[in-house]
Amino acid sequence: MFEPLQSKAQKILRTEYGVKNVTVEWERPAQADFGDLATPVAMQLAKELKKNPKVIAETLAEKLAKDSSVEKAEVAGPGYVNVWLKPQALIDELKKTREACTARVTRKEEAPVIVEYSSPNIAKPLGIHHILTTVIGQVIANLYIHQGYNVKTVNHIGDWGTQFGKLYVAWKHWGKGDLGTKTVDELLALYVKFHDEEENPVLEAEARNAFRSLEEGDADIRSFWKTVVNISMNEIYVLYERLHVHLAYEHGESMYENKMQPIVEEGKKKKVFTPGKDGALIADLENENLPPAIVIKGDGGTIYLTRDLATVRYRIDEWHPQASLYVVGQEQQLHFQQLFAIVKRLGWQLPHLEHVLFGRMRFADGNMSTRKGKILKLEHVLDEAVERARAVVKGHGEKIQTDDVETLAEMMGIGAVVYGILSQNRKMDILFDWDKALSFEGNSAPYLQYTHARAKSVLRKAEVKGDSFLPNNISSLSDVERSLIGGLLQFPEVVSEARESHMPHVLATYLYQLCQLFNSFYNNEPIIQAEESQKTLRLALTALTATVLKCGAELLTLRVPDRM
Repeated sequence: MFEPLQSKAQKILRTEYGVKNVTVEWERPAQADFGDLATPVAMQLAKELKKNPKVIAETLAEKLAKDSSVEKAEVAGPGYVNVWLKPQALIDELKKTREACTARVTRKEEAPVIVEYSSPNIAKPLGIHHILTTVIGQVIANLYIHQGYNVKTVNHIGDWGTQFGKLYVAWKHWGKGDLGTKTVDELLALYVKFHDEEENPVLEAEARNAFRSLEEGDADIRSFWKTVVNISMNEIYVLYERLHVHLAYEHGESMYENKMQPIVEEGKKKKVFTPGKDGALIADLENENLPPAIVIKGDGGTIYLTRDLATVRYRIDEWHPQASLYVVGQEQQLHFQQLFAIVKRLGWQLPHLEHVLFGRMRFADGNMSTRKGKILKLEHVLDEAVERARAVVKGHGEKIQTDDVETLAEMMGIGAVVYGILSQNRKMDILFDWDKALSFEGNSAPYLQYTHARAKSVLRKAEVKGDSFLPNNISSLSDVERSLIGGLLQFPEVVSEARESHMPHVLATYLYQLCQLFNSFYNNEPIIQAEESQKTLRLALTALTATVLKCGAELLTLRVPDRM
């Protein structure tokens, strides 16, 4: 940002002090009183130059003050340089904010970034905990896509294993009617019934034989398996649509069944895999300070880790990615540490591999399960959120203007749940509070949605359609105008920071702060009633705020209404 000013500062330091290689990092002061930009570069160079940082800062401030874009430059504290920019320079820079709201494909030739998330198990309903990987992963993918990266979004589906043998046996014994008409809940009930009978050794033997037949390609069991996968995914798609989640590739664990043995043989040949207890094959990871990892069980069976090794190999060969991100809960941290250590030991040419972990989720009232102790279904939480949002809309009466209560309730309710998660640091446990999530005050989806609707209302009344043109003859700004402009200018940086750190809450926090800045601007400055020159600027700032809020919200998978 402000590249010419950065270049000017570097030239000053080179000319005055002979500093050849330095990057002048500009920060945004926490308070408007300290200017539009600040840099601690003088303090960073003091030791190298053996000079008082204030002396370096004074030289820099004096020279920068002569730049045509600078209103004034001052030294603050132990050696900060604070810079106030001329109003028109600030406004001109807003063009970059507008550009940052448009997805631009700029990295077509680069290797892709793989983002794996959601990854449900077949024949089981999604629980509320599934929302974490699903929405965090989608937001990270959105951020990469928005900044022009070639992104491969992958749903690594749990569609293999002995549970399918058990489900097949349960269907044969107790299933009735047409399998294709059954729901996931009905399939789950059969699975539970099988486990209620698990003392029966005959059933267990049947289940093992059934899964073996599935692996061997038995036509009847394969047909059963495919139907169960379709039933499960069709129900999951409905939830994905409500959450604005879209994954391009569905790769079940079953896809890697014939891809594991070559890796096992490679690992044995390279002595990465060695014999363990009871005939198992293990990877000794003592040098990595990790416990040994089982690759093949004693009975010759593969495990999740074996399939993940095949997954890494397949993705490298198929896509040649620059990075592969796994958006999975923190409880799988050891698994990924072992996985990444093994593939390094195998000597593969690897992309950047990262476990994008997140904490556990709990409700403020402690209600994370049903009365019977079962995990709360995601579908039920979303339905409850919409019901609560509907009550909030009706409770506000005429204060909320909408032609479609149901659409607004869906937008608010789903948004409240999603934003309630994304607004928190993913590395910490997520505490979800219904009252906070549905509040029109504070860091919440309804507050963001209402602020966007307020900005759009101003534009409708002023009969502004689309973006309002930024003026080019502004010589002064009020404090709240300057603060709002400063907030808008941060958007490109924030999107980049959220993407690079894989931290969605960075963007959520920014949007909340931008809402606060706009509402302060709205409450303190006349917009439509302002004098013509001020009106043009203020309408342009209102339009750009609405654009940024909508763009940012959609990156977070939220939708914002034009009326509310």
